[in-house]
Amino acid sequence: MRALAKAWRTGAWLLGAAAVPLIAVPAAAQSDPDATAQGDVAVTIYNNGQSLVQDDRQLGVSAGRNRIEFPDVSARIRPETVTLSGPGLAIVEQNFDFDLLTPDKLMDKAVGQSITLVRTNPATGAERSERAKVLAANGGIVLDVGGRIEVLRDDGLPVRAVFDRLPPNLRARPTLSVTVQAAQAGTVPARLSYLTPNLGWTADYVALFDAAKGAMDMQGWVTLTNSTGTTFSNARTLLVAGSPGGGGGFSQLTGALDEAGTETSTRERLGDYYLYPLAERTTIANAQQKQVSFLDVKGAPARSTYEYVNGWLGSTTEPVSAASVLRFSTSAKGGLGDQLPAGTIRVYMRDARGDPQFIGENSIGHTPMGSSMTLRTGDAFDVKVQSTVVSRTRKGDSRWLTKMKYVVSNARPGAVTVDLAQSGLWGDVRITDESLKSNRVSADRVEWQVPVPANGKTEVTATFDSRY
Repeated sequence: MRALAKAWRTGAWLLGAAAVPLIAVPAAAQSDPDATAQGDVAVTIYNNGQSLVQDDRQLGVSAGRNRIEFPDVSARIRPETVTLSGPGLAIVEQNFDFDLLTPDKLMDKAVGQSITLVRTNPATGAERSERAKVLAANGGIVLDVGGRIEVLRDDGLPVRAVFDRLPPNLRARPTLSVTVQAAQAGTVPARLSYLTPNLGWTADYVALFDAAKGAMDMQGWVTLTNSTGTTFSNARTLLVAGSPGGGGGFSQLTGALDEAGTETSTRERLGDYYLYPLAERTTIANAQQKQVSFLDVKGAPARSTYEYVNGWLGSTTEPVSAASVLRFSTSAKGGLGDQLPAGTIRVYMRDARGDPQFIGENSIGHTPMGSSMTLRTGDAFDVKVQSTVVSRTRKGDSRWLTKMKYVVSNARPGAVTVDLAQSGLWGDVRITDESLKSNRVSADRVEWQVPVPANGKTEVTATFDSRY
């Protein structure tokens, strides 16, 4: 009897040497586990982990009030978002039964009731049945067996529990019940619509960069994730790139957008969002990740370089690694030719043997077509930068003169160019002197393109006149 208790706690249903069904229910309550009560299903999936489900079913109704059950809705359905539309139908009341049938809940519901224990003699295979009343199921199962109080123990003997019926409020599948007022009897085409969390998608990108050719191949994948507790069978699936309010939204991660694009894509739009319909119907199984390709570009121009940003007019105690970056465009000419939904780009390069090797990744936000991108893939091993405050002189109550020195070192066998940036230039900050011509890229940032010889160093100096 301990076997039953142990199986109940762990969910292991193999008792003894043979597979023995632990729970027996009336045949009428059993059904094909792969069957679905869903009709023609369409799913619109957003980046924020929320989805709109539209389920078209044929309903048989009588004139007047009807109680209709909709099994196989999402176990995470937001009941307050449910709508049911059909000719001559008006909703009176709706209930969502999410107390799903499990061995633990079945035994909990049986407390105070009688069940049948079936024990099997392991030597002869003979079965012996006796009635038992369930007294408690709190961390263990306590039974009244013919006036004896027994606690199920794990003694290795095959045993199973047989229940007379299923509790009326325990469902094998998530079920929405709706009371409707029907104008007339007959079969009515109806559409059930609702929102559900835990069904979302992200974009994942794989880039193969060829440094010698200054080009990369980019493959884009849609990754669907379903943890709603329900499978959506043969569904028409539409992906929306964007984050509608009310669902949490996709966090715009740092890393990649240098300049926002201004080109218009030919993709279908819905308001401010882009739509990505899957070409074919698909089954989105519960507890599953599914990937579908949506972008495949060969030989897009790209270049690798190094970048270092000094966050304020201060010194670093030691040389710091520059970032390895990959620069490319999403423009129609000379780029990927598409907008990029938010996701993660993983970059590969071929080694000396010609095998692609992973060199880094970064996340991007929703990126318009025509954008300039800088993808930081990691820290450079051989390229370092050290920033030093040479002098800082006060010129008045709200004016300072700061002379900076940046030493860029290169231990690689070839020359490199480092995009050196000084940010944090708040207020009225002017450069009065510099050893290399800078480019003001924003109100608080300037950049230098610093050539560094092979196995050598380059020093850049600049004087900043800060007025606050």
